[in-house]
Amino acid sequence: MIAQFFVLSQRGDNIVFRDYRGEVSKGSAEIFFRKVKFWKEDEEEEAPPVFNVDGVNYIHVKIAGLFFVTTTRVNVSPSLVLELLQRIARVTKDYLGVLNEDSLRKNFVLVYELLDEVIDFGYPQTTSTEVLKSYVFNEPIVIDSTRVPPLGPASMFMQGTKKMPGTAVTKSVIVTEPGGRKREEIFVDIIEKISVTFSSSGYILTSEIDGTIQMKSYLTGSPEIRLALNEDLSIGRNSSSVYDYRSSAGGAVILDDCNFHESVRLDSFDVDRTLSLIPPDGEFAAMNYRMTQEFKPPFRVSALIEEAGQLKAEAIIKIRADFAASVTANTIIVQMPVPTYTARVSFELESGAVGQTADFKEGAKRLEWCLKKIVGGSEHTLCAKLTFSQESHGNIAREAGPINMNFTIPMYNASKLQVRYLHIAKKSPSYNPYRWVRYVTQSNSYVARL
Repeated sequence: MIAQFFVLSQRGDNIVFRDYRGEVSKGSAEIFFRKVKFWKEDEEEEAPPVFNVDGVNYIHVKIAGLFFVTTTRVNVSPSLVLELLQRIARVTKDYLGVLNEDSLRKNFVLVYELLDEVIDFGYPQTTSTEVLKSYVFNEPIVIDSTRVPPLGPASMFMQGTKKMPGTAVTKSVIVTEPGGRKREEIFVDIIEKISVTFSSSGYILTSEIDGTIQMKSYLTGSPEIRLALNEDLSIGRNSSSVYDYRSSAGGAVILDDCNFHESVRLDSFDVDRTLSLIPPDGEFAAMNYRMTQEFKPPFRVSALIEEAGQLKAEAIIKIRADFAASVTANTIIVQMPVPTYTARVSFELESGAVGQTADFKEGAKRLEWCLKKIVGGSEHTLCAKLTFSQESHGNIAREAGPINMNFTIPMYNASKLQVRYLHIAKKSPSYNPYRWVRYVTQSNSYVARL
Protein backbone atom coordinates (compact mmCIF):
# COMPACT_ATOMS: atom_id res chain seq x y z
CA MET A 1 0.00 0.00 0.00
CA ILE A 2 2.68 2.52 1.05
CA ALA A 3 5.80 2.62 -1.08
CA GLN A 4 7.95 4.97 1.01
CA PHE A 5 7.93 6.87 4.29
CA PHE A 6 10.22 9.79 5.08
CA VAL A 7 10.54 12.76 7.42
CA LEU A 8 11.93 16.10 6.20
CA SER A 9 13.03 19.17 8.11
CA GLN A 10 11.81 22.67 7.24
CA ARG A 11 15.00 23.08 5.18
CA GLY A 12 14.28 19.92 3.19
CA ASP A 13 16.92 17.77 4.92
CA ASN A 14 16.10 14.07 4.84
CA ILE A 15 16.04 12.95 8.51
CA VAL A 16 14.33 9.56 8.19
CA PHE A 17 13.81 7.54 4.98
CA ARG A 18 12.39 4.04 4.59
CA ASP A 19 11.66 2.41 1.20
CA TYR A 20 9.25 -0.48 1.68
CA ARG A 21 8.42 -1.63 -1.85
CA GLY A 22 10.96 -0.17 -4.29
CA GLU A 23 8.20 1.20 -6.54
CA VAL A 24 9.13 4.90 -6.34
CA SER A 25 12.46 6.52 -7.22
CA LYS A 26 14.88 7.47 -4.44
CA GLY A 27 14.66 11.14 -5.38
CA SER A 28 11.03 11.40 -4.29
CA ALA A 29 11.92 13.37 -1.13
CA GLU A 30 13.62 16.09 -3.16
CA ILE A 31 10.73 16.20 -5.64
CA PHE A 32 8.24 16.49 -2.77
CA PHE A 33 10.08 19.33 -1.00
CA ARG A 34 10.59 21.32 -4.21
CA LYS A 35 6.91 20.95 -5.06
CA VAL A 36 5.73 21.99 -1.58
CA LYS A 37 8.22 24.86 -1.29
CA PHE A 38 7.20 26.47 -4.58
CA TRP A 39 3.55 25.44 -4.74
CA LYS A 40 1.65 27.71 -7.15
CA GLU A 41 -1.28 25.59 -8.32
CA ASP A 42 -4.97 26.32 -7.72
CA GLU A 43 -4.05 29.85 -6.58
CA GLU A 44 -3.17 28.43 -3.16
CA GLU A 45 -0.11 29.41 -1.12
CA GLU A 46 0.31 25.99 0.54
CA ALA A 47 0.29 22.53 -0.97
CA PRO A 48 -2.69 20.31 -0.07
CA PRO A 49 -2.06 17.23 2.09
CA VAL A 50 -2.48 14.98 -0.98
CA PHE A 51 -1.18 15.63 -4.48
CA ASN A 52 0.19 13.69 -7.47
CA VAL A 53 3.43 14.21 -9.40
CA ASP A 54 4.25 11.98 -12.41
CA GLY A 55 2.00 9.17 -11.24
CA VAL A 56 3.24 9.21 -7.63
CA ASN A 57 0.80 10.14 -4.85
CA TYR A 58 2.37 12.25 -2.07
CA ILE A 59 0.45 12.29 1.23
CA HIS A 60 1.84 14.42 4.06
CA VAL A 61 1.20 16.19 7.36
CA LYS A 62 3.28 18.86 9.07
CA ILE A 63 3.85 18.29 12.79
CA ALA A 64 6.22 20.25 15.06
CA GLY A 65 7.85 21.84 12.00
CA LEU A 66 8.58 18.46 10.36
CA PHE A 67 7.08 16.96 7.19
CA PHE A 68 5.85 13.36 7.65
CA VAL A 69 5.38 12.00 4.12
CA THR A 70 4.35 8.78 2.40
CA THR A 71 4.45 7.97 -1.32
CA THR A 72 2.48 5.39 -3.27
CA ARG A 73 1.54 4.61 -6.85
CA VAL A 74 -1.74 2.90 -5.96
CA ASN A 75 -5.11 4.41 -5.14
CA VAL A 76 -5.18 4.34 -1.32
CA SER A 77 -7.56 5.98 1.14
CA PRO A 78 -6.08 9.44 1.91
CA SER A 79 -7.87 9.57 5.28
CA LEU A 80 -6.35 6.26 6.34
CA VAL A 81 -2.80 7.34 5.42
CA LEU A 82 -3.18 10.77 7.04
CA GLU A 83 -4.37 9.08 10.25
CA LEU A 84 -1.42 6.68 10.03
CA LEU A 85 1.03 9.60 9.74
CA GLN A 86 -0.50 11.29 12.78
CA ARG A 87 -0.20 8.05 14.77
CA ILE A 88 3.41 7.50 13.70
CA ALA A 89 4.22 11.01 14.92
CA ARG A 90 2.41 10.35 18.20
CA VAL A 91 4.08 7.02 18.95
CA THR A 92 7.48 8.50 18.05
CA LYS A 93 6.84 11.35 20.49
CA ASP A 94 5.76 8.84 23.15
CA TYR A 95 9.10 7.03 22.85
CA LEU A 96 11.41 10.03 22.37
CA GLY A 97 9.61 12.45 24.68
CA VAL A 98 10.35 15.36 22.34
CA LEU A 99 9.44 15.38 18.65
CA ASN A 100 11.90 17.58 16.76
CA GLU A 101 14.82 17.32 14.36
CA ASP A 102 17.40 16.94 17.11
CA SER A 103 15.59 14.08 18.87
CA LEU A 104 15.05 12.20 15.60
CA ARG A 105 18.70 12.48 14.59
CA LYS A 106 19.98 11.33 18.00
CA ASN A 107 17.54 8.41 18.11
CA PHE A 108 17.54 7.27 14.47
CA VAL A 109 18.20 3.62 15.46
CA LEU A 110 15.13 3.59 17.73
CA VAL A 111 13.02 5.42 15.11
CA TYR A 112 13.88 2.86 12.40
CA GLU A 113 13.10 0.02 14.81
CA LEU A 114 9.69 1.60 15.47
CA LEU A 115 9.01 2.01 11.75
CA ASP A 116 9.85 -1.64 11.07
CA GLU A 117 7.25 -2.70 13.64
CA VAL A 118 4.59 -0.15 12.64
CA ILE A 119 4.75 -0.81 8.86
CA ASP A 120 5.60 -4.13 7.17
CA PHE A 121 6.13 -4.14 3.38
CA GLY A 122 3.99 -0.99 3.14
CA TYR A 123 1.09 -2.29 5.24
CA PRO A 124 0.30 -0.82 8.71
CA GLN A 125 0.57 -3.30 11.58
CA THR A 126 0.14 -1.52 14.92
CA THR A 127 0.48 2.01 16.25
CA SER A 128 -0.13 1.21 19.91
CA THR A 129 2.64 2.40 22.23
CA GLU A 130 1.67 -0.32 24.70
CA VAL A 131 1.87 -3.16 22.14
CA LEU A 132 5.13 -1.89 20.65
CA LYS A 133 6.84 -2.10 24.05
CA SER A 134 7.02 -5.89 23.57
CA TYR A 135 8.92 -5.58 20.28
CA VAL A 136 11.06 -2.43 20.57
CA PHE A 137 14.15 -2.78 22.74
CA ASN A 138 16.32 0.28 22.04
CA GLU A 139 16.40 2.92 24.79
CA PRO A 140 15.89 6.55 23.73
CA ILE A 141 18.55 9.23 24.15
CA VAL A 142 16.67 11.85 26.14
CA ILE A 143 16.85 15.43 24.89
CA ASP A 144 17.19 18.19 27.50
CA SER A 145 13.69 19.69 27.66
CA THR A 146 15.02 23.04 28.89
CA ARG A 147 16.56 23.64 25.48
CA VAL A 148 13.46 22.73 23.52
CA PRO A 149 11.51 25.66 22.03
CA PRO A 150 7.74 25.55 22.60
CA LEU A 151 6.31 23.82 19.52
CA GLY A 152 2.80 22.58 18.86
CA PRO A 153 0.92 21.31 21.93
CA ALA A 154 3.63 22.57 24.29
CA SER A 155 2.93 26.17 23.38
CA MET A 156 -0.79 25.82 24.19
CA PHE A 157 -0.21 26.30 27.88
CA MET A 158 1.97 29.41 27.74
CA GLN A 159 0.46 32.19 29.84
CA GLY A 160 2.67 35.24 29.31
CA THR A 161 5.97 34.43 31.01
CA LYS A 162 4.40 31.66 33.10
CA LYS A 163 4.15 28.07 31.94
CA MET A 164 1.82 25.36 33.13
CA PRO A 165 3.54 22.20 34.42
CA GLY A 166 4.06 20.47 31.09
CA THR A 167 6.67 17.77 31.61
CA ALA A 168 4.46 15.30 29.76
CA VAL A 169 5.06 17.26 26.59
CA THR A 170 8.82 16.60 26.73
CA LYS A 171 9.01 13.25 28.53
CA SER A 172 9.34 9.70 27.19
CA VAL A 173 6.84 7.13 28.44
CA ILE A 174 9.51 4.40 28.66
CA VAL A 175 12.37 6.25 30.40
CA THR A 176 12.72 6.31 34.17
CA GLU A 177 13.99 9.26 36.17
CA PRO A 178 17.65 9.44 37.31
CA GLY A 179 18.30 6.81 39.96
CA GLY A 180 15.78 4.38 38.45
CA ARG A 181 12.73 6.06 40.01
CA LYS A 182 9.78 7.18 38.00
CA ARG A 183 7.72 10.25 38.82
CA GLU A 184 4.13 9.19 39.24
CA GLU A 185 1.84 11.62 37.40
CA ILE A 186 -1.04 11.78 34.98
CA PHE A 187 -2.07 14.56 32.59
CA VAL A 188 -5.62 15.26 31.40
CA ASP A 189 -6.05 17.90 28.68
CA ILE A 190 -9.52 19.07 27.55
CA ILE A 191 -8.87 20.45 24.07
CA GLU A 192 -11.72 22.11 22.16
CA LYS A 193 -11.72 23.32 18.57
CA ILE A 194 -14.54 25.72 17.86
CA SER A 195 -16.17 26.68 14.56
CA VAL A 196 -18.29 29.85 14.42
CA THR A 197 -19.71 31.86 11.52
CA PHE A 198 -20.98 35.41 12.10
CA SER A 199 -23.30 37.31 9.77
CA SER A 200 -22.46 40.82 8.57
CA SER A 201 -24.62 42.22 11.40
CA GLY A 202 -22.80 40.16 14.06
CA TYR A 203 -25.37 37.39 14.59
CA ILE A 204 -24.17 33.79 14.95
CA LEU A 205 -25.14 31.73 11.90
CA THR A 206 -23.44 28.45 12.79
CA SER A 207 -21.52 27.23 15.83
CA GLU A 208 -19.91 23.91 16.72
CA ILE A 209 -17.37 22.48 19.16
CA ASP A 210 -15.18 19.44 18.49
CA GLY A 211 -13.66 18.41 21.79
CA THR A 212 -11.18 15.80 23.03
CA ILE A 213 -10.23 14.62 26.50
CA GLN A 214 -6.58 13.77 25.91
CA MET A 215 -4.69 11.75 28.52
CA LYS A 216 -1.08 10.79 29.11
CA SER A 217 -0.18 8.54 32.02
CA TYR A 218 3.09 7.98 33.85
CA LEU A 219 1.57 5.74 36.53
CA THR A 220 3.29 2.46 37.37
CA GLY A 221 1.43 -0.72 38.21
CA SER A 222 -1.59 0.07 35.98
CA PRO A 223 -3.89 1.53 38.68
CA GLU A 224 -7.53 2.15 37.88
CA ILE A 225 -8.54 5.80 37.55
CA ARG A 226 -11.95 7.43 37.69
CA LEU A 227 -12.57 10.67 35.83
CA ALA A 228 -15.77 12.49 36.84
CA LEU A 229 -17.38 15.01 34.48
CA ASN A 230 -20.29 17.44 34.98
CA GLU A 231 -23.17 15.75 36.80
CA ASP A 232 -25.70 17.53 34.58
CA LEU A 233 -23.98 16.42 31.35
CA SER A 234 -26.50 15.13 28.81
CA ILE A 235 -25.87 13.47 25.45
CA GLY A 236 -28.14 13.53 22.41
CA ARG A 237 -30.17 16.21 20.73
CA ASN A 238 -33.42 14.64 21.96
CA SER A 239 -32.49 15.62 25.53
CA SER A 240 -32.16 19.32 24.69
CA SER A 241 -35.82 20.09 25.28
CA VAL A 242 -35.55 18.89 28.88
CA TYR A 243 -32.45 20.92 29.62
CA ASP A 244 -33.08 24.04 27.52
CA TYR A 245 -33.81 26.26 30.51
CA ARG A 246 -30.86 24.99 32.55
CA SER A 247 -28.54 25.26 29.54
CA SER A 248 -29.49 28.87 28.89
CA ALA A 249 -28.87 29.58 32.55
CA GLY A 250 -25.36 28.19 32.25
CA GLY A 251 -26.15 24.92 34.06
CA ALA A 252 -26.30 21.78 31.92
CA VAL A 253 -23.77 20.80 29.28
CA ILE A 254 -25.48 19.18 26.26
CA LEU A 255 -23.36 17.19 23.81
CA ASP A 256 -24.68 15.99 20.46
CA ASP A 257 -22.64 12.81 20.52
CA CYS A 258 -19.43 11.30 21.88
CA ASN A 259 -17.20 8.25 21.63
CA PHE A 260 -14.70 6.67 24.00
CA HIS A 261 -11.33 4.93 23.96
CA GLU A 262 -11.51 1.14 24.09
CA SER A 263 -9.99 1.12 27.59
CA VAL A 264 -12.85 3.19 29.05
CA ARG A 265 -15.54 1.35 31.02
CA LEU A 266 -18.95 3.02 31.09
CA ASP A 267 -20.53 1.05 33.95
CA SER A 268 -21.34 4.15 35.98
CA PHE A 269 -21.31 6.78 33.25
CA ASP A 270 -25.10 6.94 32.91
CA VAL A 271 -25.49 7.22 36.70
CA ASP A 272 -22.90 9.80 37.77
CA ARG A 273 -21.02 10.72 34.54
CA THR A 274 -17.81 8.98 35.64
CA LEU A 275 -15.32 7.29 33.29
CA SER A 276 -13.41 4.29 34.68
CA LEU A 277 -10.28 3.04 32.95
CA ILE A 278 -6.79 1.63 33.30
CA PRO A 279 -4.82 4.08 31.12
CA PRO A 280 -2.57 2.50 28.46
CA ASP A 281 0.97 3.73 27.86
CA GLY A 282 1.41 6.82 25.73
CA GLU A 283 -0.91 9.63 24.75
CA PHE A 284 -4.50 8.72 23.86
CA ALA A 285 -7.95 10.29 23.48
CA ALA A 286 -10.14 9.02 26.32
CA MET A 287 -13.21 10.75 24.88
CA ASN A 288 -14.16 12.69 21.76
CA TYR A 289 -17.31 14.79 21.69
CA ARG A 290 -19.25 17.23 19.53
CA MET A 291 -21.52 20.09 20.57
CA THR A 292 -23.77 22.23 18.36
CA GLN A 293 -25.94 23.71 21.10
CA GLU A 294 -25.67 27.49 21.26
CA PHE A 295 -22.67 28.62 23.29
CA LYS A 296 -21.00 31.94 23.98
CA PRO A 297 -18.13 32.46 21.50
CA PRO A 298 -14.91 33.81 23.03
CA PHE A 299 -14.55 36.61 20.45
CA ARG A 300 -16.89 38.96 18.65
CA VAL A 301 -15.52 40.03 15.28
CA SER A 302 -16.94 42.81 13.11
CA ALA A 303 -15.63 44.58 10.02
CA LEU A 304 -16.61 47.36 7.68
CA ILE A 305 -15.18 48.21 4.25
CA GLU A 306 -16.37 51.18 2.16
CA GLU A 307 -15.13 53.52 -0.54
CA ALA A 308 -13.09 56.53 0.58
CA GLY A 309 -12.67 58.36 -2.72
CA GLN A 310 -11.57 57.47 -6.25
CA LEU A 311 -9.48 54.26 -6.28
CA LYS A 312 -9.47 54.18 -2.46
CA ALA A 313 -11.28 52.35 0.32
CA GLU A 314 -11.06 51.99 4.07
CA ALA A 315 -11.50 48.80 6.11
CA ILE A 316 -12.00 48.71 9.88
CA ILE A 317 -11.74 45.43 11.85
CA LYS A 318 -12.80 45.18 15.50
CA ILE A 319 -12.23 42.30 17.94
CA ARG A 320 -13.84 42.06 21.37
CA ALA A 321 -12.76 39.38 23.87
CA ASP A 322 -15.88 38.07 25.63
CA PHE A 323 -14.19 36.13 28.42
CA ALA A 324 -12.89 36.84 31.91
CA ALA A 325 -10.00 39.25 32.43
CA SER A 326 -8.06 36.48 34.17
CA VAL A 327 -7.81 34.58 30.85
CA THR A 328 -5.42 35.49 28.03
CA ALA A 329 -5.60 34.36 24.39
CA ASN A 330 -2.31 33.73 22.56
CA THR A 331 -1.03 33.96 18.98
CA ILE A 332 -4.07 35.55 17.36
CA ILE A 333 -4.03 35.88 13.56
CA VAL A 334 -6.80 37.74 11.72
CA GLN A 335 -6.94 37.46 7.93
CA MET A 336 -9.14 39.34 5.49
CA PRO A 337 -9.12 38.88 1.68
CA VAL A 338 -9.33 42.16 -0.27
CA PRO A 339 -10.33 42.88 -3.90
CA THR A 340 -7.89 41.40 -6.45
CA TYR A 341 -7.16 44.85 -7.88
CA THR A 342 -5.76 46.15 -4.56
CA ALA A 343 -2.32 47.66 -5.22
CA ARG A 344 -1.23 49.02 -1.82
CA VAL A 345 -2.39 49.02 1.80
CA SER A 346 -1.38 51.25 4.72
CA PHE A 347 -2.30 50.43 8.30
CA GLU A 348 -3.17 52.37 11.43
CA LEU A 349 -2.83 50.41 14.68
CA GLU A 350 -4.54 51.62 17.84
CA SER A 351 -2.55 53.93 20.07
CA GLY A 352 -0.33 52.11 22.55
CA ALA A 353 -0.57 48.84 20.63
CA VAL A 354 2.07 46.38 21.86
CA GLY A 355 2.79 43.02 20.24
CA GLN A 356 0.70 43.80 17.16
CA THR A 357 1.75 43.70 13.49
CA ALA A 358 -0.19 44.20 10.27
CA ASP A 359 0.86 43.21 6.77
CA PHE A 360 -0.51 43.09 3.22
CA LYS A 361 0.15 39.75 1.51
CA GLU A 362 0.21 41.05 -2.05
CA GLY A 363 0.46 37.65 -3.72
CA ALA A 364 -2.61 36.31 -1.91
CA LYS A 365 -4.39 39.72 -1.84
CA ARG A 366 -4.99 39.42 1.88
CA LEU A 367 -4.61 41.54 5.01
CA GLU A 368 -2.99 39.83 7.98
CA TRP A 369 -3.23 41.21 11.51
CA CYS A 370 -1.23 39.42 14.23
CA LEU A 371 -1.67 39.99 17.96
CA LYS A 372 0.67 38.34 20.45
CA LYS A 373 -2.01 38.17 23.13
CA ILE A 374 -5.48 39.47 24.01
CA VAL A 375 -6.65 39.84 27.61
CA GLY A 376 -10.26 39.01 28.38
CA GLY A 377 -12.66 41.96 28.26
CA SER A 378 -10.44 44.05 25.97
CA GLU A 379 -11.25 45.40 22.51
CA HIS A 380 -8.84 45.99 19.62
CA THR A 381 -9.22 47.83 16.30
CA LEU A 382 -7.28 47.88 13.03
CA CYS A 383 -7.77 50.47 10.30
CA ALA A 384 -6.52 49.66 6.79
CA LYS A 385 -6.46 52.13 3.88
CA LEU A 386 -6.60 50.43 0.48
CA THR A 387 -5.43 51.83 -2.85
CA PHE A 388 -6.76 50.19 -6.02
CA SER A 389 -5.22 49.87 -9.48
CA GLN A 390 -8.64 50.25 -11.12
CA GLU A 391 -12.12 51.41 -10.27
CA SER A 392 -14.32 48.96 -8.44
CA HIS A 393 -17.40 47.64 -10.19
CA GLY A 394 -20.22 47.12 -7.74
CA ASN A 395 -20.19 46.57 -4.00
CA ILE A 396 -16.66 46.38 -2.53
CA ALA A 397 -17.90 44.31 0.42
CA ARG A 398 -18.86 41.52 -1.99
CA GLU A 399 -15.31 41.39 -3.34
CA ALA A 400 -13.65 41.36 0.10
CA GLY A 401 -13.76 39.02 3.06
CA PRO A 402 -14.87 36.99 4.83
CA ILE A 403 -12.65 37.50 7.88
CA ASN A 404 -10.95 34.42 9.30
CA MET A 405 -9.50 34.30 12.82
CA ASN A 406 -7.06 31.81 14.41
CA PHE A 407 -6.25 31.74 18.12
CA THR A 408 -5.41 29.64 21.18
CA ILE A 409 -6.88 30.28 24.64
CA PRO A 410 -5.23 28.32 27.50
CA MET A 411 -7.27 27.45 30.62
CA TYR A 412 -10.58 28.16 28.91
CA ASN A 413 -13.24 25.92 27.37
CA ALA A 414 -16.31 27.14 25.56
CA SER A 415 -18.53 24.11 26.24
CA LYS A 416 -18.19 24.41 30.06
CA LEU A 417 -17.32 20.71 30.26
CA GLN A 418 -15.41 20.27 33.52
CA VAL A 419 -13.48 17.56 35.34
CA ARG A 420 -15.03 17.35 38.83
CA TYR A 421 -12.37 15.04 40.19
CA LEU A 422 -9.66 12.61 39.10
CA HIS A 423 -9.40 9.63 41.45
CA ILE A 424 -6.53 7.13 41.27
CA ALA A 425 -6.75 3.76 43.05
CA LYS A 426 -4.20 3.76 45.87
CA LYS A 427 -1.58 1.01 45.98
CA SER A 428 -0.47 2.10 49.45
CA PRO A 429 -1.38 4.79 52.03
CA SER A 430 1.58 6.91 50.90
CA TYR A 431 0.76 6.63 47.19
CA ASN A 432 -0.21 10.10 45.98
CA PRO A 433 0.66 10.73 42.31
CA TYR A 434 0.60 14.17 40.71
CA ARG A 435 -2.53 15.08 38.75
CA TRP A 436 -2.63 17.81 36.10
CA VAL A 437 -5.88 18.94 34.46
CA ARG A 438 -5.61 21.59 31.76
CA TYR A 439 -8.04 23.26 29.35
CA VAL A 440 -7.43 24.87 25.98
CA THR A 441 -9.66 26.29 23.24
CA GLN A 442 -8.50 26.66 19.65
CA SER A 443 -10.11 28.03 16.52
CA ASN A 444 -11.07 25.52 13.88
CA SER A 445 -13.08 27.84 11.63
CA TYR A 446 -13.86 31.29 13.01
CA VAL A 447 -15.40 33.37 10.22
CA ALA A 448 -17.13 36.77 10.06
CA ARG A 449 -18.89 37.90 6.90
CA LEU A 450 -18.77 41.46 5.65
